[in-house]
Amino acid sequence: MTTSSTGNGDVDPAVRKELARLRDSIDNIDAAVVHMLAERFKATQQVGHLKAAHQLPPADPAREARQIARLRGLAEDARLDPAFAEKFLNFIIAEVIRHHERIAEDSTGDRPATTS
Repeated sequence: MTTSSTGNGDVDPAVRKELARLRDSIDNIDAAVVHMLAERFKATQQVGHLKAAHQLPPADPAREARQIARLRGLAEDARLDPAFAEKFLNFIIAEVIRHHERIAEDSTGDRPATTS
């Protein structure tokens, strides 16, 4: 069996290099996820304004159920735990609904608009 470190705790340079390569990849993926979420929330903000303008409810349980089923299928295809994918989407959906509720409240004057 080979070891990746010496007796004094120093990590083999080849292992350090591979860790750095993998971590760079993870950092790039994290950045892409953040940018994709930002784009998603830009679109959902537009949906929120459209719903508010037409007095539609902030939540759409039927669509949410379809999206969860769709995402679970995508997760299975990608060999990602579908339960994790569902939890992740539920978190996002809850945040979107919160935004839609705020937009609806702001459009009806039920509460003052925030400037942040």
